[in-house]
Amino acid sequence: MNHANTCRTGRTFAARVSAGLISAALGLPLAAFAAGNPCAAGSQAPRAANPCAANPCAAKNPCAAKNPCAAKALQRPAGYKPYKGNHAELVAAGQKLFSDKSLSTNNSSCATCHTDYAAYKASFAKPYPHRVEMAVNTAGMKQIHLDEMVQLCIATPMAGKPLDWKSRDLAALVAYTEEQQKGYKEHMKKNPCAAKNPCAAKNPCAAKNPCAARNPCAAK
Repeated sequence: MNHANTCRTGRTFAARVSAGLISAALGLPLAAFAAGNPCAAGSQAPRAANPCAANPCAAKNPCAAKNPCAAKALQRPAGYKPYKGNHAELVAAGQKLFSDKSLSTNNSSCATCHTDYAAYKASFAKPYPHRVEMAVNTAGMKQIHLDEMVQLCIATPMAGKPLDWKSRDLAALVAYTEEQQKGYKEHMKKNPCAAKNPCAAKNPCAAKNPCAARNPCAAK
């Protein structure tokens, strides 16, 4: 197999494994889990339709180590210069893209998991680049920039194709996510439990999350 094919094959692992992991965690029949396990020998399972693969309580991805191209595809390319444009216009365009399911292959969007600041970890309030567990676990990236984080979310939980690094769409999503980051900081000030709760009730997968019972803010 040539390198290009290895890359294409490798990039599909992280996007397809999550549903099988969640099924196992929830105690679904082993046969059902095996049938949807993209790591199984000879598996022809379709891409997982799991919009919450980025859930910080999810099990680590056993296929990550088999993906030699994940980090390279999601890191800023050499000589990278992002698209520049009117900030207000980029934010408006990014807001639309945030809910655009056409960026995915599993009928999800950024808003599927992040509406009303759901499913963000406390580290989202920190200036980028910084450490993000999902980036470490799926691509071995110890530090990640915001534009790389956008690409990672599109490629992994949304199972989509990363955007062109020089594209207006990527710049727009980054601009809108920067506004989300500002809003999240205010949200944390008003809701002291938000930063401690990676399994918030607003998370569309909260009810299925095996970590929910460990939520220190549940009673509050």
